[in-house]
Amino acid sequence: MNLLEVNSLSKSYKDFSLKDVSFKLEPGYIMGFIGRNGAGKTTTIKSMLNLVSKDGGSVRMNGLEFNDNEVKCKEQLGYIIGEFDCYKHHRLKTIAKVTKRFYDDWDDALYHSYLKRFSIDENKKVDELSAGMRVKFALALALSHNAELFIFDEPTSGLDPVSRDDLLNVFRSVVEDGKRSILFSTHIISDLEKCADFITYIKNGSLVLSTDVESFKQSFRLISGSKHELEGYRHMLLGYKENAFGFTGLIRAEDLENCPNTKNAPADLESIMIYYEKENNNEKAAL
Repeated sequence: MNLLEVNSLSKSYKDFSLKDVSFKLEPGYIMGFIGRNGAGKTTTIKSMLNLVSKDGGSVRMNGLEFNDNEVKCKEQLGYIIGEFDCYKHHRLKTIAKVTKRFYDDWDDALYHSYLKRFSIDENKKVDELSAGMRVKFALALALSHNAELFIFDEPTSGLDPVSRDDLLNVFRSVVEDGKRSILFSTHIISDLEKCADFITYIKNGSLVLSTDVESFKQSFRLISGSKHELEGYRHMLLGYKENAFGFTGLIRAEDLENCPNTKNAPADLESIMIYYEKENNNEKAAL
């Protein structure tokens, strides 16, 4: 059974629309949710969790329709939005004391084990913590009521590389038992290369692709050729850069056979996103 199923999720604002976004996540995996700023990642997550009212679609968690079982679903959910920035002048132990009241399955021993693991002093106030320690505290709260699904919105944004790597190690340990899964949105692609099993990519509110990391990368190729060849291949390119010698561009792997005279190479996650997001499908490289 999937821990999470999102089906045809839609939400419209005056200047932005989320259009029929669908994906699923099985137990025991980490899914990276990617797209440039403004692509709709946060809108998707908030619509999933009824933090904003969706216009269409459905969400199931652990087999339960979210709308009909919201309280029960949230009992099994750990959720973080970026840096923990609430109750800045309150002590951590006070925040934990309030938080535990909302969860029947709160585990004090587990909570304190995470405080020890993260070297967090619960007598400190939120505004006495660094950005990295605030995220770790939020993570300790999220992990301490035996949730099965974790949804993190930009949890590593603004953290230094060492703090990010530390958190990614925690993410991997969370799913090791094969019972729990993580969905986390990020624009830091290097984080995904380290820990993600699946990628869901949206652009301008629409789903581009949702699949395992290797299949995602194998769905695209980077090709290069002369400026003359560019004219013949331009219509197939998802994005490209021109340079003094010709061009380099991104193409769907299935279209590679239609470009016999070009050099080609595998595309990594960062290259795929960079080329796919090119404005007007064209950028002239600086000479």
